[in-house]
Amino acid sequence: MAKYSIVVPLHNEEENLTVLYARLKQVMEQVGDSFEMVLVDDGSKDHTYKLLEEIAAVDSRVLVVKLRRNFGQTSALAAGFDHASGEFILAMDGDLQHDPNDIPAFIERLNEGYDVVSGWRKDRVDNFVMRRIPSRCANWLMAKLSGVNIHDFGTTFKAYRREVIHHIPLYGEMHRFIPALASWYGASISEIPIRNINREWGKSHYGIGRTFRVFLDLLTIRFLLRYMSSPLQFFGRFGMLGIMGGIFMAVLLAGMKIVNPQMDLMRHHGPMFVIGSVLIVSGIQMLAIGLLGELQVRHYYTSQHPASYAIDRSCSSGSRRRAEPDVREQGRRLLAALRLATSSNAEDSSFVQPYASNSSSSVDNRP
Repeated sequence: MAKYSIVVPLHNEEENLTVLYARLKQVMEQVGDSFEMVLVDDGSKDHTYKLLEEIAAVDSRVLVVKLRRNFGQTSALAAGFDHASGEFILAMDGDLQHDPNDIPAFIERLNEGYDVVSGWRKDRVDNFVMRRIPSRCANWLMAKLSGVNIHDFGTTFKAYRREVIHHIPLYGEMHRFIPALASWYGASISEIPIRNINREWGKSHYGIGRTFRVFLDLLTIRFLLRYMSSPLQFFGRFGMLGIMGGIFMAVLLAGMKIVNPQMDLMRHHGPMFVIGSVLIVSGIQMLAIGLLGELQVRHYYTSQHPASYAIDRSCSSGSRRRAEPDVREQGRRLLAALRLATSSNAEDSSFVQPYASNSSSSVDNRP
């Protein structure tokens, strides 16, 4: 198994591919440890995959993964992570805007014990108005909402420990939020400055539209980080406020009616009556949504048996060993089968009587 895996998603990068491969190969051979390159073709329409096949044919350290269509950068990274076998996984773009010469700095920081090392494009060369200002605002907001104090969430150039990245589900546009999701598992995160290089060949796949999608994804991340395991804490808070507000208005209207029975409430306080009724109904609905969310969380943890925690390491002074998960699972299944067989055979008298006679005779024959 290789020590380092370099994961690179590619989409229509035929002009950059051979140069990227040569630079990665040179840098990693200078590092000296075993490595592999996992190059993911994300539904390219040009000759990217053909070049990838030629590279893989001459270098056994290159693994090519071709997706059936363009699934997006997050899905391409997820495919690369799933096929990577290295102890440490580094991800970068394939447009040569990430300098492979920065990889030793990532490795050095990983060797210091960090679980995630994120690149920071400190001196950006992008357009100031269309790219740098929106990116700076988005990164500031992401840092505040996620609690992870790094400057650049958007760059793909990051390094991970294998056991950390494989705990993080990736979908949609979630690759930007890997440090925030990793912090939920207690990962230690560091940041290093990286060089930002102008794109020489090909067409950029990034635009201002992605910035607006990032802001929407921030709401998802904020909710997941705080209420993923307890959705009722979120929905129940608004539900109780609505119910209490509605009850307060109902009590107030009822007091007015008691004091002045001749008052026409709908004529004089119709809006308050409607608002109070809506608050009570909507509050009950919010509580119901929270309870349904709790049922979904319970079903997830009881059916799939995922761990609600992440272990950094464990040690023991003796020779105590724990059973492997598959062994424990086989034991549970065997126990369930024995219980089922016992309950079904208990109704069969032809089985019970010989068993009883044999057991009694064995007891009587004992000295």
